[in-house]
Amino acid sequence: MNACSHSSTIHDVTPSARGCEECLRIGSPWVHLRICRSCGHVGCCDDSPHRHARAHFHSSGHPIIEGYDPPEGWGWCYIDDIEVDLPDQTPQWGPIPRYI
Repeated sequence: MNACSHSSTIHDVTPSARGCEECLRIGSPWVHLRICRSCGHVGCCDDSPHRHARAHFHSSGHPIIEGYDPPEGWGWCYIDDIEVDLPDQTPQWGPIPRYI
């Protein structure tokens, strides 16, 4: 995989919710989940109706997400637009509900 210039922002994080935080709040479905490796925010992917993970990136500037649907564990940098190596996989916080 390519080197990411934002790898210093990758941290061990605690998931903020068992699904997309915002979708759970508004009762919306999601397709896949992404977790921010800077702060642990759980949001929905770009194929989901609201794209909350990308919205979190735009509001926070946190560049690296992890595919959070088991057993994904891959990383992506929104700024460099590349897949990144992660040092580990974030443990799931209880069973992750499937929405769509």
